[in-house]
Parts: sequence; C-alpha cells; structure tokens
Amino acid sequence: MTTIYLIRHGQASFGAESYDQLSPNGELQAKLLGQYFDNILKEEPYVVAGSMQRHQQTAQIALAECFPEAHLVTNPDWNEFNHQQVFAQYEPRFNEPHLLKADVAKELNPRAYLAKIFEGAIERWTGGEYHHEYEESWPHFKARVETALQNLCDELAQTKPRYAIVFTSGGVISVVAGKILELNPNRTFALNWAIANTSMTTLRLVGNEPQLLSLNEHHFIKAQHPELLTWI
Repeated sequence: MTTIYLIRHGQASFGAESYDQLSPNGELQAKLLGQYFDNILKEEPYVVAGSMQRHQQTAQIALAECFPEAHLVTNPDWNEFNHQQVFAQYEPRFNEPHLLKADVAKELNPRAYLAKIFEGAIERWTGGEYHHEYEESWPHFKARVETALQNLCDELAQTKPRYAIVFTSGGVISVVAGKILELNPNRTFALNWAIANTSMTTLRLVGNEPQLLSLNEHHFIKAQHPELLTWI
C-alpha cells in the first residue's frame, strides 16, 4: 500500500519582484523536512514536483538530506494557480507585489489583513461571474489538479512503491483535500490559509483511490525550530 506525502514548498519570497524562489528561512525548512524524511522513510520514494522554482528548490534541498540519488519527476500539473493575478483582479494595485507587502506591513495584525484580502480575491476567482478574466479560471485549475491526482494514483497503483512524495503548493493541496472531503470552494480555500510551509499532507492509496490520512503536519518543525514556522 502506497503512502503519498503532499508537501507545500518552503517559505517563498513574499513581496519580492519574484515570489517564486525560496527565502533563506524556506531553505532551512526544506532541510529540516529532508532530515525528517531520512528518519521516517525506509526506502527510496517516487518523487514528483511542480515546475515552479520554489517546488524544485524545496525538493532538491530536502532530497539532499535523505535520498540524494532519487529521480525527480517534474510535472507542471502540480503548479500553483497564479495568485498574483488573482490578487490583482481583486485589487489592481496589488499587481505590484511590493505594494501588497507595504500594505500588509502597516497593519497591526498583518496575517489577519492578508487573510481578508486572500478571502476576497478567492471569492471573486471562484464565484463564477469573472472566470473569463483569468488566465486560468477556478474550474480549470480544479480540473487540472484533480486530473494530476488521478493520474498519479493510477500510476502508483501499477508500480506500487511504498512511498511517493509530491512537492507542490498550498492551493493544490487544498484542492486535493477538498476533493476527497467533498468541500465547497470556500471551505477548500479555508484549508489553504492554514497550510504551513513544508508541511505534509498524507494520503493512503487503496487500489487507485486516495484516502486522506493527515493534513498539514508540521510537528517536525515545531518540535525543533518553532521560530521557522511560516504560512506565507
């Protein structure tokens, strides 16, 4: 029976010109993840990652700590939605990442403020009225992720590895969990906001059907270096 670990990438570079690269903190998170895998996995896993830089970096740093010879399969179907466009369609000035970062920095509770922006932007994206305004609409994103999941499950059902690891993003993991738990879009993306960087969401494969075993495990960071915990 295969266990699938869905990994959210390490902390990226929020507010920078390019979000799609790990921060120094994100690199440390990925290293801790790899060390944890070295302790719990008894044989080399099947490994796949999205094609985004933050996915690839997280995978490479983590694997260097546990299975440096593992083959990494790159599949863009595991990529995140374009969060910058989703924010900008909700509030055009947020097309400039540094403006959003500046607004967040002014707030007494930055996380609560960003959560409010995120909720509004996601509601607009998933609501149905504005699908035509996005490069990738919510229905297309959801279908892409669900297809990637089913294709992976079908492949693993044939090859039967003991473990599989997928390096991806919070939105993707939320859609996977939302499909299994039959959640609506609002509840799906409520999960997204809670998923910590380099956390593990674990699935068990029964035949070619995934079952959710755990969501958002990050105790391996909290127990050793709680100051490294991040959600953005």
